[in-house]
Amino acid sequence: MDILSHVLVSPNVTRVACGKNRTPLLAPDTIVVHYTGGGDARSSALYLADPATKASAHVVIARDGQVFQLVPFNVRAWHAGVSALEGRTNVNAFSFGIELANAGRLTRRDDRWFTWFGTEIPGEEVCTCRGREGVTYWHAYTPLQLRVAARVCQLLAKYYPVCRLVGHADITSRKQDPGPAFPWEAFRNMVGNLPRRSKSGEAS
Repeated sequence: MDILSHVLVSPNVTRVACGKNRTPLLAPDTIVVHYTGGGDARSSALYLADPATKASAHVVIARDGQVFQLVPFNVRAWHAGVSALEGRTNVNAFSFGIELANAGRLTRRDDRWFTWFGTEIPGEEVCTCRGREGVTYWHAYTPLQLRVAARVCQLLAKYYPVCRLVGHADITSRKQDPGPAFPWEAFRNMVGNLPRRSKSGEAS
């Protein structure tokens, strides 16, 4: 996998037409990780690419490692919404949006787990989490999905001035993705150290 002319190039990458995004993305220094909170990656990508949908993302990564690219990396996507990070608002203006196909929070009924849209999730795909709300259940990410996402992050850091990796919940209190099932420590280890950059944007 590589990036050529702001587009991922690999046999496992499919381009999805998304003509609604046209504003240039200048000096993006942040990657924002999301979950789709929906069905499979293809349907999520088509939904985000729909001109009637007031949201989009640069890429959607399937549970089997397939990648759908909607927006070139030199164009802003509408993934952050009303957001702020380290004193800057409008995070869309300086970030990439990576969506991972994942149903998010699940509901338990006896010994079965269901998405908010009614699909049953097998027990081996369920992550049990304990926090302020007590025990909650979440859709687990797949190892292959995480490896592919990490590779995309590495490439973005190689070709663009990326120095931050955050979740959607880090930039707005409205959202909770990628959720407690996302293995941040392991994922950051897979991505490796992002370059530190000076105020001039030069890597150090």
